[in-house]
Amino acid sequence: MQKRSEQTRQALVSAAARIIADGRPADAGLVNICRTAGVSRGALYHHFSSTTELTAAVYSQAFERATTLAEEAFEGPAESAAARFCSSLCTALRDEELVRAGTQLAADGSAGPPRLRDDALDLVRRHLVSAGGELAELADLAVVVTAGLESLGRTDGTWWEPRTSERIWDLLRPLFGPRGPARGGSPLGAAGRQD
Repeated sequence: MQKRSEQTRQALVSAAARIIADGRPADAGLVNICRTAGVSRGALYHHFSSTTELTAAVYSQAFERATTLAEEAFEGPAESAAARFCSSLCTALRDEELVRAGTQLAADGSAGPPRLRDDALDLVRRHLVSAGGELAELADLAVVVTAGLESLGRTDGTWWEPRTSERIWDLLRPLFGPRGPARGGSPLGAAGRQD
């Protein structure tokens, strides 16, 4: 019984994410969520006290995913971490409804700021600042590039393609790497390239 209850709860979170991902948080009303999840209103209220509590659960799961992407990106060389995170985030935005929906939500489930988008960008900025030196000085640039790709991808999905992110970071690589002549190759490195 517990397994079925958890499946219903996750079906509600997935339904809300699906509705919000390519629409707006306001589209995630009670009737739309229940219809998309294939459950009754009673089932929704059994698991969540309100649709706002449900959208807060969407935010929470999306935040966990964004945090994992940031942690994985910053496990490698610091000078290419922002590029890895940006590419991973764009791929997640392209492929994962949960992440697309979460970027439009605040921790309380509302559409107001700060949204996950802001929180994810703050993660990148904090990681770069903690790296110190030239990377700390470039933290704002990394945030602007990542925010720009996130925003542009909402109207044109090619901005979320890994090749697009890689092309942009190829141009920025000399700023993020050791000073001196530009190095060849992808900012993601051969092992990190996602096609």
